[in-house]
Amino acid sequence: MKILQTNKAYYPKVGGIETTITTLSEGLVKDFNLIVDVLTCHHNFNLTTRNENINGVNIKYLPTYGFLHSLPLSPEYFFSLGKYSGDILHIHEPFPLSDLSVLFNKKIKKNFSKIVVSWHSDIIRQKWSLVFYGRYIFRFLEIVDKIIVSNPALIKNSDFLKTFSKKCEVIPIGINLDWANSSDKNIIKKDVPIILSVGRLVYYKGFEYLIEAMKNINGAKLIIVGSGPLKNKLRKQIISNNLTNKVEIIPEVDRETLNSLFKACDLFVLPSIRKSETFGIVQIEAMACGKPVVCTEIGTGTTFINQHGVTGLVVPPEDSKALSNAINTILNDESLRKFLSENAKHRALTEFNDQKMVARVYDLYKSLFEKEP
Repeated sequence: MKILQTNKAYYPKVGGIETTITTLSEGLVKDFNLIVDVLTCHHNFNLTTRNENINGVNIKYLPTYGFLHSLPLSPEYFFSLGKYSGDILHIHEPFPLSDLSVLFNKKIKKNFSKIVVSWHSDIIRQKWSLVFYGRYIFRFLEIVDKIIVSNPALIKNSDFLKTFSKKCEVIPIGINLDWANSSDKNIIKKDVPIILSVGRLVYYKGFEYLIEAMKNINGAKLIIVGSGPLKNKLRKQIISNNLTNKVEIIPEVDRETLNSLFKACDLFVLPSIRKSETFGIVQIEAMACGKPVVCTEIGTGTTFINQHGVTGLVVPPEDSKALSNAINTILNDESLRKFLSENAKHRALTEFNDQKMVARVYDLYKSLFEKEP
């Protein structure tokens, strides 16, 4: 079986979607011996076309002349996609360059037996574009054969998927969790319980509400790992509220250090406030280490991963008091913490591992070619 995966970026770009596509592409080659190509754009300004083979996956990086918001400006994409052929074209959305190419270059649909879409998210921040672009999304989804979503909430809350719910299939995102069970030496030293949160310091992460919550949490320290445009604003908030002894922001760390933080922490918090947080893979990493999670209910996959009262607690977004109450409840109740910890580890390792995701996608591919009864 010959597969083409396409998205606006791919490894070495670091991000939830990029990591998922890389894991899927390499897993299909390794576990099922498929031929997998990837067509993508450079994730930064780069005027060259580059071909690479990484772990058996053939990748073509197209020139990127700039960005319109987060969309790469790559005129070569339209023509390049038309040169590929195979059994399945697998498109990762949102990616307007790809779906518009399929609609306006009829050759592309003829070159592939089936078209599969992984719908990672609706367009959230650039909703104004849907006035012009929305009708093309509907036309595109009408012609695809299958739509993969990471969780049922995406179908329920999407402006587009409800119309095509019969085409949708839930396949949770899976990641490599082998490191979670390793016996590596823990390099993190602590003298109080650690509350951990990880993510870019951007508007939808809700870190300001978590920092505010720390006013009502004693005997514990919050570590936020991440960089981004809100760094200075959040640090000013910490200083002005006299929280420097309770809250620390550190920039991105290497994988070994991050893994050690997941293992060392007592509790993980994902305080997101907008639907731009579509899944929350960092929750899986914490849960795999047996850590309870506190997250917010924003109508996306965050609460598909973290189940209220089972693997952690769920609170309303933009509510610092609810965050502090949930954190204190877990930190101060050892039996509850143990119960949530055991459930979190089991759920992460059994439902969200990379091999299971790859196998589920492979089974979906095969089902598209089974004869109708």
